[in-house]
Amino acid sequence: MTIFKLTTGAVTASMIAVTALAHGGATGVVKERMDGMSAMKDSIKVLTPMMQGKEPYDEDTVRREAEKLEHHAGEAMTKLFPEGSDGMPSEAKPEIWQDWDAFSELADQLHTYAEGLALAAGNGLMMSGSGQGAGMMAGGSMMGGSMMGSGMMMGGVPGREKLSEMPADGVFMMLSQTCSACHTRFRSE
Repeated sequence: MTIFKLTTGAVTASMIAVTALAHGGATGVVKERMDGMSAMKDSIKVLTPMMQGKEPYDEDTVRREAEKLEHHAGEAMTKLFPEGSDGMPSEAKPEIWQDWDAFSELADQLHTYAEGLALAAGNGLMMSGSGQGAGMMAGGSMMGGSMMGSGMMMGGVPGREKLSEMPADGVFMMLSQTCSACHTRFRSE
C-alpha cells in the first residue's frame, strides 16, 4: 500500500470521526438540521470538481445534486431553526434569531439557486465551449443585456427563467456564495 493510500484512508477516517463527534449528542431538530447540512455539504462536494472542470460534467448528476440541495433549502431549512435551538452541540450562532429576516432570506436564496441549478443543468459549463452557456458568453448577454437588467449584477436574485438560461457553473457560483455568506454570518466554526 502506498503512502498516498494510507494518508487518504487516514484523512477519510478522521473526517468520519469528526462528523460523528460533531453530531454526537445531537437529537431532535438539531440533529435533523445537522443531517440536512451534511447532505448539502455532500452535494457541494460532488458538484465542485465538476464545476471547476476537474471532473467530467454530467448533466444528470448536476440536476440530481441540485434537487437534493433544493430539498434542504428555503422553508425546509428555516423550520429546523426554532427559537431556543442554539445550544450545544448546535453550530448555529444566536445571530440567526437576532436577524431572522437575513437568515430566512439567505435560506430562500439558496432554494432559488438550487432550483435554478437544476434548471440550468443542461446548459453545461460557461467556459467549456459547449451548450447554451458558451453561446451566452460569446453573445455577451451575461454582461451586456438581459441579465444585467434583471438586477443580478446589482445584488438582486434572478428569477427561475434567468437562472435556467445561465451556464450551470454560473448558477453554482451564486449558490456556493450564498452558502458561504450564511456560514460566515450564522455558523460557529
